[in-house]
Amino acid sequence: MSQPHNIWAVVPAAGVGRRMQSSVPKQYLKLNGVPVLQHSVQRLLDIPAVSALVVAISPHDSHWHSINIESEKLMLVTEGGAERCNSVLNALESLQQQAAFNADQDWVLVHDAVRPCVRSSDIERLLVEAGQHPEGGLLAIRVRDTIKRENADTTVAETVVREDLWQALTPQLFPWRLLVPALRTASKNQQILTDESSAMEAAGYAPKLVLGSADNIKITQPEDIQMAEHFIDAQYESR
Repeated sequence: MSQPHNIWAVVPAAGVGRRMQSSVPKQYLKLNGVPVLQHSVQRLLDIPAVSALVVAISPHDSHWHSINIESEKLMLVTEGGAERCNSVLNALESLQQQAAFNADQDWVLVHDAVRPCVRSSDIERLLVEAGQHPEGGLLAIRVRDTIKRENADTTVAETVVREDLWQALTPQLFPWRLLVPALRTASKNQQILTDESSAMEAAGYAPKLVLGSADNIKITQPEDIQMAEHFIDAQYESR
């Protein structure tokens, strides 16, 4: 991807993670002795093409001070919102206060706070392939398992044809000038979106699917921590 513009990484990290059954938000749980969020942020900042990063945290966050990032790049903190999409929009709009930011040219790389295992090679591939697509794109993997749709009583309603199905991952890469209006429209329509591609799709765009890796898991359940530790150890051993 030729880069006559800046790429700003954005990490929404204001969630409370109720499903983790923990008093500590899931992004601050320890993974190999380090907060999950620290892993995720560090992997983004280690990418040479990423110019800076902004993280959106809860106004009541008492754990951010535990994050120790090794990077000389600019790292900003802004207030998150009630939902993930609100946090992302807050972070993106805060970039307008930065002198180095160009709303017409710069792109944004949005990544889940709780995907600490994302591979650098996958991020680089996303920057190349989605960066060549005017509407951006996202990391994703093809659905492998048989998928069932349920009835209200949790019986099977149907088996979903999986041939054209992909599971969305992050990071997701888009031009700021396209993503922000899409998110603003979704917010105005009171749509709760779980990823940025959904906002782009609702605005009429068709983001590019870029093949990612199955070990780029999202930590949502307590057992995911042990799985993520296994993946991170295996990634380091394979270097």
